[in-house]
Amino acid sequence: MSLPPSNSDSAGFGLLDPAIQRWIWREGWTSLRDAQERAIPALLNADRDVIIAASTAAGKTEAAFLPILTNLLKHDDPAGSVIYVSPLKALINDQWGRLETLCQELDIPVIAWHGDISASRKQRFLKSPRGVLLITPESLEAMFVNRGTGLAGIFANLRYLVVDELHAFIGSERGKQLQSLLHRVELVVERTVPRVGLSATLGDMALASSFLRPGKEQGVEIIESKTSGQVLKVQVRGYVEALSQQETANSEEAQQDDDSGVEQAIAAHLYQVLRGSNNLVFPNSRGKVEWYADQLRRLCERDGVPNEFWPHHGNLSKDVREETERALKAGDRPATAVCTTTLELGIDIGSIRTVGQIGSPPSVASLRQRLGRSGRRQGESAIFRSYCKERSLSDDSSLSDRLRQGLVQSVAMIRLLMAKWFEPPKVQGCHYSTLVQQILSIIAQRGGATAGELWRSLVATGPFSTVAQPDFLMLLRAMGEHDLVVQESSGLLLPGESGERFINHYDFYSAFISDEEFRLICDGKALGSLPVFRPLTVEQRIIFAGRRWQVTDVDANAKVVVVRPSPGGAPPVFDGIGARVHDHVRQEMRQLLSEETPCPFVDTTGQLLLGEARRCFSDLGLASRGLVDAGAETAVFTWHGDWTNDALAILLERQGLKCERAGLVLEVDGSVGRVQEALRLIAEAPVPPLPELLSDVQNMICEKWDWVLPPDLLAASYASTYLDVESARKVAARLGQESQ
Repeated sequence: MSLPPSNSDSAGFGLLDPAIQRWIWREGWTSLRDAQERAIPALLNADRDVIIAASTAAGKTEAAFLPILTNLLKHDDPAGSVIYVSPLKALINDQWGRLETLCQELDIPVIAWHGDISASRKQRFLKSPRGVLLITPESLEAMFVNRGTGLAGIFANLRYLVVDELHAFIGSERGKQLQSLLHRVELVVERTVPRVGLSATLGDMALASSFLRPGKEQGVEIIESKTSGQVLKVQVRGYVEALSQQETANSEEAQQDDDSGVEQAIAAHLYQVLRGSNNLVFPNSRGKVEWYADQLRRLCERDGVPNEFWPHHGNLSKDVREETERALKAGDRPATAVCTTTLELGIDIGSIRTVGQIGSPPSVASLRQRLGRSGRRQGESAIFRSYCKERSLSDDSSLSDRLRQGLVQSVAMIRLLMAKWFEPPKVQGCHYSTLVQQILSIIAQRGGATAGELWRSLVATGPFSTVAQPDFLMLLRAMGEHDLVVQESSGLLLPGESGERFINHYDFYSAFISDEEFRLICDGKALGSLPVFRPLTVEQRIIFAGRRWQVTDVDANAKVVVVRPSPGGAPPVFDGIGARVHDHVRQEMRQLLSEETPCPFVDTTGQLLLGEARRCFSDLGLASRGLVDAGAETAVFTWHGDWTNDALAILLERQGLKCERAGLVLEVDGSVGRVQEALRLIAEAPVPPLPELLSDVQNMICEKWDWVLPPDLLAASYASTYLDVESARKVAARLGQESQ
């Protein structure tokens, strides 16, 4: 068999094992893609760390594994192994199917290892640890805890550590756990193992390199695909909710079943434009997923056609989710998934024509990930349809609604996406919660460890390098007080009674809390639930389900927020304690509002709404000032993200001023003069110690092991993840000197 002419200029192809070359020919490939061509020489000799960043469906898996498998074939005495770490069991199952076809011909085993895999299949790998091991961080953690003494033998011939969907880990507790596990693998085998990161969404490559190989990021080779970007077709549709519908939307019944005219109109348009093709639709809550999936199914029934619309979210059973995935992937009939973030990552669901977004997306990075699903066939465009619901304006409409916050934020995010910007992960977190878990895990793995050994493994040479020694010792003492660890007279730390109980429970292996949300309760009746990462204090005003509420109690352990109705004008249309918005998004919103030219991808209604927002922006003089007199309140516009705004709200409340976070706007009780005086004091006075600053915040226990942390470490952990105090003080200094 001769090489096809289209491969004759490929330097990488000739470096691959002949068996892999034959597989490529049989698959009908006419050429290697850019990322694949460049990854082959980089990975072939297992002598460096590599990041492969390319768009969805650009062949990243093959880019990594064609040279990796060639290495295993060329150096098979002894037979080598690869650990591939994925964030999702479903993605592991998907990758197993893709690799198994190739690896069967090469006599290289591919082993999927997670909670749904039988013990007998896992045992086969343990007896003969060769080939490709596909595993989640949690299952790798379980191997350390349960097979600690045998890991040196199991990993003896490990050649590569591959991390898929790298962006999904950076900056999170799970990501810190993964960094620790990768480091601990190298401690076990007593050598450096090349690390390979795969991702479709990486904005800051230096940040990604630092995550993959902390402290030695300069040695990471970056392969960013040079393939040309796909054509993107966008439409933003604006909808105006009539006053009568607003009253309906605010009723208790509507919280359970929103049948308003606007929702119906959005569903009708989705039905019209999506039928007959495969698509993804992202509402911003599980409840909305169910409502839209049900409404679209009813429209199919009305027209006497087979259902094409399926729900997909984390609360559904595995069988229901897989039914949706199969419908999308089968390709023999049209299927649209109405889903949450569960379908953002790289599970193969076939070709998607359109991505629909109802409301503003959580982030630009999330929007980019979602759009990577669309237009994957040669010559196809990616299609994005955004649906923005705004209220009719009245005399008591909030400034957020007058500025059409939801629409403006959606358009700003799309413009940033087109400019190829998306949010870098927040990596300043202390991650004390995961440090607690890793301390217990190492003690279990080794049958005990001294404080010095733990310090060297996790901090001095490990991923927790920012932790100071006094804080580390404070954490160990707190763990002792909670009976998680006990110390023998020799200094050896062993699991305490509580520690044993936690370690022996299957839930120990995850570093994060699964799908936990706060329940909002008023007069004993549940209003709903959602993740709450914004600081909550008693008497604070919040916005939820289209109404204003005042917090009367927060039970962080039970994840309950008790509220009572709060007087005030109509609240903004968005839920004020949801997704966090980056500085750059708010600054792009300001830029959009200051312009006069129409936005080419916004429909007629949306253009009218944008025009209203721009007139309001101009009338308030927001191009040159950030403090606006709103009667008994002062509206504060920082044009910064929620990390800054939340910190500034806490600092203002310490000055005795009640502050409501309304997205773009901080609504502060008091005159402009009083607020400006408080801002000057914030800028000039030293910041109090974090435990004092956050003494009124009731929901600082956010991560799995935060309950163990002493007050100083808990406050530091919360602030490092959710607040930017220094930025808030700089904003206060600027606004405090603003002329009125």
